[in-house]
Amino acid sequence: MPPVLPWRLVYSGRVAEQRKGTRRGHPRRRRTVEETSAGGLVIDRSTDEDRAALIARRDRRGRLVWSLPKGHVEPGETQEQAAVREVEEETGILGRVLAPLGTIDFWFVADDRRVHKTVHHFLLERAGGELSDADIEVAEVEWVSLSDAHGRLAFPDERELVEKAVRLLAESA
Repeated sequence: MPPVLPWRLVYSGRVAEQRKGTRRGHPRRRRTVEETSAGGLVIDRSTDEDRAALIARRDRRGRLVWSLPKGHVEPGETQEQAAVREVEEETGILGRVLAPLGTIDFWFVADDRRVHKTVHHFLLERAGGELSDADIEVAEVEWVSLSDAHGRLAFPDERELVEKAVRLLAESA
């Protein structure tokens, strides 16, 4: 038979649980914020097979999560300018925008806020630079064949953008 806990411990645990995410039994209201980012798929067409520069970040469990480079649109910047800047900051590659790829939006909670993030993605072609993981937010950077990029990316929405980029490149060839 399990030991009987003193009333005080049981009561304290219940109150602590109630206060953790609620106020008087009602869900705590989180402040909602809108964030806008831009980035994209930068490709290198100078080799026999087109390559894409992908970045990896570490998740909360320490695992590498591969994605497309992206970041906040700064005041006074266009989405295209932000995409070029973010791609260069996170990969070391200077890109030239070829076409819009699409927009992904999602929700997450951070610092007691509900964040609605909209990310505008562009297809970019390498115009210069050298691959680098010097950005503190990036764990690894790698050129991946465009045909392998789909399998490397962690997020289904980004994989769809790669498929769209492949179609756009085939149409323009």
